[in-house]
Amino acid sequence: MERIKEAVEQARRERNSPAAEQSSPLKEPAAANGVEVAAVDIKYTQIPTVEVSPAVREKNRLVAAIPGHPLLDSFRMLRTRVLQEMKSNNWNTLAVISPTMGAGKTLTAINLAIAIGRDLSHTALVVDADLRRPTVSSYFDYTPEYGINDFILNDTPLNKIFFHPDVDRLIVLPGREPMSGSAEVLSSPKFQSLFKDLRTRYSDRIIVVDSAPVLEVDDVLALIPNLDCMLIVVESGVTTPEDLSRTMELLQDIPVLGTVLNKVDKKFTVKD
Repeated sequence: MERIKEAVEQARRERNSPAAEQSSPLKEPAAANGVEVAAVDIKYTQIPTVEVSPAVREKNRLVAAIPGHPLLDSFRMLRTRVLQEMKSNNWNTLAVISPTMGAGKTLTAINLAIAIGRDLSHTALVVDADLRRPTVSSYFDYTPEYGINDFILNDTPLNKIFFHPDVDRLIVLPGREPMSGSAEVLSSPKFQSLFKDLRTRYSDRIIVVDSAPVLEVDDVLALIPNLDCMLIVVESGVTTPEDLSRTMELLQDIPVLGTVLNKVDKKFTVKD
C-alpha cells in the first residue's frame, strides 16, 4: 500500500510538471506513421493491414464489428456517451480499466475503439499498455513482429509497430511480450514523450488505452499523467463494492466517465 501511495504522489507531480511539455523524440512528419487523412477516408500506406475474418470477429467477440450483433447497439450507445463527454472537455485520451483481472476490460476497450473508429468524425487508436499481459493483438488473431517493447528498448520506428485491422478508421499499437518493471517503463521519459506525440499528432484521434488491473499492480498510476479520463469495467457478481471503492479512491485525481457492468448475460461472457 505504501508503494501505491508513493506512486499516486509521483503521478500527481508528473501530471503537473513542466517536463510533460518536453518535445517528442519522434521527428517524422505526421504522414510518416503511414496514415494519410482525406475528408472521410483514410489510407494506411506504411503500416500493415491485418485481415480480420468474420469467423475471427465472431470467435473473439469483436461485436462492434459484426453487423446485427445483439450487443452492437450497446457499444454504439457507449461510444456516443463517451464521445459527448470527451468533446465537451476537449479530451482525447481514455483508459479502460478494471479493479481486478477477468472483468473483460481489454475486449471492452477494443469494441469501444472499433465503435469510435466507425464514427466518421474520428479515428481511433488502441494502445496496449498492459505491459505485463499484452493481449490486444490476439483478439485480431495477429502476432505482431514488433511491439511497444521494441520502441522502448530498441528505438524501432512506430510505423513498424502499428497495425491496422481492416475495421474502418482503427489502428493498434500492440505489445509483443510481457515486460518486467512495467510501471517504471510507463513512467519513463521515453514512454511519456511517446504518449505526448500520440495525443497531439491528429486532432480527430481518440486514444483508448488498455491498462493493467488497478488493484493488482501500480501501472495505471504510472499512466495518470498521460490520461484525460477513465472508464471502469466491473464484473457482475464478482467485482465487490470494496474493490470499486478502492479503485475510485486510488484514481480520485482522474475523471471517471462511468462504469460498464460486464458479464450480466453469460452467453456473451468475455475475459481479458
